[in-house]
Amino acid sequence: MTAEERIEGRSILKIKQRAIVKSIIEILIVFMASVAFIPGVIAQEVKIGTLVAHSGPLKEWGPHIQNGAVLAAKQLNAAGRKFMLIHEDSETSAIPATDAARKLVEVDQVVAIIGALASSSTQAVAERVTCPSNVLLISPASTSPLLTVLPADHGKDFLFRTCPSDVLHGIIAGKLAADFNKTAAVIYVDNPYGQGLVVQFKKSFEKRRGKVMAMVPHSEEAAESYKHELNRALSGNPDILCAFSYPEHAKVYLKEAIERFQYRDFLFCDGTKSEDIVKALGTDNVEGQMGTAPGSAGGDGYMIFRAAYEKEFGRLPPLPFITNAYDGMAVIGLAAYAAKVKGLELTSKNIRDSLRDIANPPGEIVRPGEFKKAFDLLNLSKEINYEGAAGSVDFDQHGDVVTPIEVWKYSKGNIKTVKIEHEIPVEGDITRQKPEMRTNSLP
Repeated sequence: MTAEERIEGRSILKIKQRAIVKSIIEILIVFMASVAFIPGVIAQEVKIGTLVAHSGPLKEWGPHIQNGAVLAAKQLNAAGRKFMLIHEDSETSAIPATDAARKLVEVDQVVAIIGALASSSTQAVAERVTCPSNVLLISPASTSPLLTVLPADHGKDFLFRTCPSDVLHGIIAGKLAADFNKTAAVIYVDNPYGQGLVVQFKKSFEKRRGKVMAMVPHSEEAAESYKHELNRALSGNPDILCAFSYPEHAKVYLKEAIERFQYRDFLFCDGTKSEDIVKALGTDNVEGQMGTAPGSAGGDGYMIFRAAYEKEFGRLPPLPFITNAYDGMAVIGLAAYAAKVKGLELTSKNIRDSLRDIANPPGEIVRPGEFKKAFDLLNLSKEINYEGAAGSVDFDQHGDVVTPIEVWKYSKGNIKTVKIEHEIPVEGDITRQKPEMRTNSLP
């Protein structure tokens, strides 16, 4: 064989090899495309962002709330749906939260975000990033009533939450305070969360013949001292001081109240339901003192979640909103599967459009961890109704849910549930009261 023949032979071989590779690639493309549209056979990975506080005044909560979403994603993946979580720190501040959300949407291209925690951060993210971009945002912890009627989401329906509005929480807090006290003062964080809670608390407390003697705001940024705020709040010697802030704020001003003012009668809320506060103030100084917070309905769903969480992470801290984060990830996963089974592209809009289908009645009940069962039902075009770790996740037209409110207390250094309030009296709509309490959008 001449040199020319050998070169020609190698050229022919390379051409054949390229043709074979091309054919294999074409077959794989056809196969993957066909698989993608077979109901129940879904290979596409879905990117979801988490935006919780790992720094700032809510840093105690962030890792545990994130773990709730991580657990749900792991269980969804095990059931046959692939999700990748991309985690960002909101820093408990609107501007860093907005920057992080923009990175999740524009760089990571997530189809949904679970977050933020502080209502001010969620409001800013919704106004500046997710609503303009038509990206689904589900907060597990932002309870401000303003979010129910946020103008940026009007006509869009991309803002949801798996925790209740403070319209409910404030009623129970006011009722609890009135059971034992005639006068109260409030120190509150000056953001949509604190503003919404204090307005509803005042209305509820005074409806029951109590008197709010002072409502004293403080900055969202944690400070080294709150002496001036305490002077104003305690000047009238109220029966009780309501701490409507976050742990990093309250552990400073409550310690000052005890040491500088010899004042020890406090009412706590979800924002001050904190193991760090016990450490900062001492067990004896908080013993028996009570608070309120969005709670879990209990029952099978909660117990299933609790067992799975403790198996995965070792301990379920007595902190709020962990169950709500789990439910947020669960409904996103189920809605994504429902959309794909219908042959729809996994966009934020298509996932959003399936949320109420999988979370609200009617349908066969699906509990935490029962995601393979849910997928099988959806493959058969059956309706499902997800009943979550925190309770029912029945989204109304505003993207809100109703969950019970917990009455809790500090007991021997721990946080114990006193009772769960399922029946909450209707006392008006806070979103239509005192509009001056609303904050303007940040620039």
